[in-house]
This record gives sequence, C-alpha cells and structure tokens, in this order.
Amino acid sequence: MKILIADDHTVVRRGLRQILAEAFKKATFGEASNGQQALERVWKEPWDIVVLDLTMPGHSGLEVLKEIKQSRPKLPVLILSMHPEDQFAVRLLKAGASGYMTKETAAEELVGAVNKAIAGGRYVSPQFAERLASLLANDVQGSPHESLSDREFLILRMIASGKSVGIIARELSLSVKTVSTYRTRLLEKMSMTNNAQLVQYAFQNRLVEHRVQDLGSPAGEKKGHTPAAAKEPAGP
Repeated sequence: MKILIADDHTVVRRGLRQILAEAFKKATFGEASNGQQALERVWKEPWDIVVLDLTMPGHSGLEVLKEIKQSRPKLPVLILSMHPEDQFAVRLLKAGASGYMTKETAAEELVGAVNKAIAGGRYVSPQFAERLASLLANDVQGSPHESLSDREFLILRMIASGKSVGIIARELSLSVKTVSTYRTRLLEKMSMTNNAQLVQYAFQNRLVEHRVQDLGSPAGEKKGHTPAAAKEPAGP
C-alpha cells in the first residue's frame, strides 16, 4: 500500500507516518508540504490513499481535493483538519472526501479511517455521524455558510483571515471584479452588509482559528497548534 501524506508541518507528517507505519507494516510513504506538491505527486505516481491537511500554503485542501477527484476519481482522500467536523465535514464529503477527522483525534482514529476508506467507505467520527442522523431526522436548518458554494466559502474564509480583494484575486488567479462579485453574492446569501460582519461570523463559527493580527502567513491559521498526531514520538 502506498500512502501520500500532505501537511505543511514536518512534525505532523512524521507523527502521522509513524502511526500508519505501525499499523501497516508493508506500506510505503510519500510526503508533500503544500497543495501543489500534493497534486504533482498524485499526477505523477500511483497511490492507494492520500491523507490531506485542510489548511496549507497556496491551494486550500478543498481545492486540492477537487482537483484530485477530477484526475483520480477513485483515489481515496482523507481530510485531516484542526477545525471541528460540524463546520467542514459535510462540505468536504460532498466534494468527494473519503473521510474527515480532526487532528486532536487523529492518533486514535487514523488507522480505522484509512481501513474504511481503502475498503470504499467513508469515515466520520461516531459522534458526528450521530449528529448528522439527528439533523436529518429532525430536518434542522443548517448554518448560513452552508448555503455558500465552495468558491464563496473559500473567499469568506480568506476575507476573515484579513486578506484584501486584490490579494484574494492574485492567490486564486481571478480578476478583482470576479472576487468582488463573489463577495457581494456571499454577503447577500448570508444577509450581511460588510466585511466586519463576515469576520465576526467566521470567528464565532470557528471557520478560521486566529484573529487577523495573528495571521502572519498563509499558514498562519495553524500558529501555535500542536496536533494530537504530532504528539506521538517521531520516528527516525
């Protein structure tokens, strides 16, 4: 079995690799430190599964996932994130992910999630599966951001991270006018009128992790965070 681990933190990749190597003795591993590297390795090499961090420099995990599913639709992709399941899991599963888990629970759940994904299933935690069943049974209305398209959702998070329309346009290879149109559309869908309301909503709903002044780089959302998987002793 060949497993590709994509995360921008070396210690996290080592921790994940050690967990998986102990469970899958014959597995071989590859690593990628950003979204573009992950895509290039998927395009050039055969893999049995990809473990993909949601938040990396450059391409977002959601964008990488969608590109992987376009070029390798049968390749299982497990999403690993510091964000709670209730904020991201449904969107990513709809985009083709084979599972979603938080970094706090990865040490306990990763091996089971890989086994399920390899077998063709989809993995979410038992607690989140129960919550989903309850929502469906009671026909509970979702949060306002759940009505956004994937691109609108991405732009919401980038705005909340303190990025200007110009920076967003450059990073997404879009025109400023197009980004402004997306911004207007998401404001309308969420019944808001300005960026300040978007930022407040994003923090209240844990769509971004730190306040704007703490975000010094594209990977700034993970500043100061040590995932559970990384707390495992690193291998040689």
